[in-house]
Amino acid sequence: MRLIDIYIQEVTRRLPEKNREDIALELRSTIEDMLPEKYTEEEVKEVLVKLGSPVTLASGYSDRPMYLIGPRYFDMYVTLLKMIIPIAASISLIVLIAEIIFSHSGEQAVINTILASIGKGIWEILSTSIQTFFWITLTFAILERTDNSKDKSPLTTSLKEWTPDDLNHIPFILTEKKISKGSIFGSSLGIAIFAAVYFNAVHLIGVYEKIQGKLVIIMPTFNQVVLHSYWIIVLVAIAVEVALVFYKLIVGQWTKNVAIFNFVRNVVSSIVFIIIFSNTSLFNPNFIAYLEDIFNISLELKVPIMLGIILYIIFAVIDVIHGFRKANIRKK
Repeated sequence: MRLIDIYIQEVTRRLPEKNREDIALELRSTIEDMLPEKYTEEEVKEVLVKLGSPVTLASGYSDRPMYLIGPRYFDMYVTLLKMIIPIAASISLIVLIAEIIFSHSGEQAVINTILASIGKGIWEILSTSIQTFFWITLTFAILERTDNSKDKSPLTTSLKEWTPDDLNHIPFILTEKKISKGSIFGSSLGIAIFAAVYFNAVHLIGVYEKIQGKLVIIMPTFNQVVLHSYWIIVLVAIAVEVALVFYKLIVGQWTKNVAIFNFVRNVVSSIVFIIIFSNTSLFNPNFIAYLEDIFNISLELKVPIMLGIILYIIFAVIDVIHGFRKANIRKK
């Protein structure tokens, strides 16, 4: 059953979303009709050999032509495009965001900086994606035209022809357990923004006023000296976050090890958060006085800080439980 499930997964993932369920049912019925009542793994492999490579079978179901590179290299080409372009675009965007925030001196209006950043970000994503697409396409076009073999059967990513044994190296991923590329991109972007803002908070977080038509920060919320004093543990927390993102990208689904790693990440980030926010010198005294003057109250920091720490821990616990629940999902 495992080989059948993975074979159907490999066929349907190459088809439009709206057709996958119907074709999966049809294909499963076809395979079961070709098998005896009590079948062995070898008999399953014989049936799958008769059906052929998932790439070839998917092209028969697909209503889209596969002529761009050619059937022998097309699936490998598309797989690499889907994998490399998002990674390259994400890295270029993260580097750009970090560069913009670190270089922001507070003199330029924040709204202008944000608008300029959006424009540069869109251009950077498009530019990187186009360049990556060009070089991958050029590489496969050269491979297509220099391949002198007579056999034009589709190749796998290992540059070998497909056999049922290839299914043994592919994990069967339930939809509920899958880690989307979007969530990985979001996590990477969040890490970059946090790191850049943390080490440049004095120019980004605080009280703003409009001066000569520009929105300028006049009073930072945090004491940058205190923030910088924790740079070692903050970098450790960021390193753990980055390691988890890459591990999720490699594994591609929630497993027990991913859930444990996610637990460790939440423990580390919670400890760092508690250590930093337990320091009452973290906040700029002038900012506190400014708030007290506006609201005409005597502001006691211990209560809101404690509330913030409790909320952070609650969200961390929810995230850990969510991770283990996903890891424990089993095929019905």
